[in-house]
Amino acid sequence: MAIENPRIVADVVEVNEFPHLAQRYAIRGVPKTVINETVEFVGSIPESQFVEHLQRASSPSTS
Repeated sequence: MAIENPRIVADVVEVNEFPHLAQRYAIRGVPKTVINETVEFVGSIPESQFVEHLQRASSPSTS
């Protein structure tokens, strides 16, 4: 998504190189996705579930 839309920013972090981030985000499995610091999930999920997570993260009630 970040490749297609300049308003979306994505970072990929190697937790072995940044243990403070692994601790901050409580990494217990990979890949772990955190959206807007409000919604997170671990592992690969179907596109429909990913879209649901995006909608939750962008809704005013989660901010």
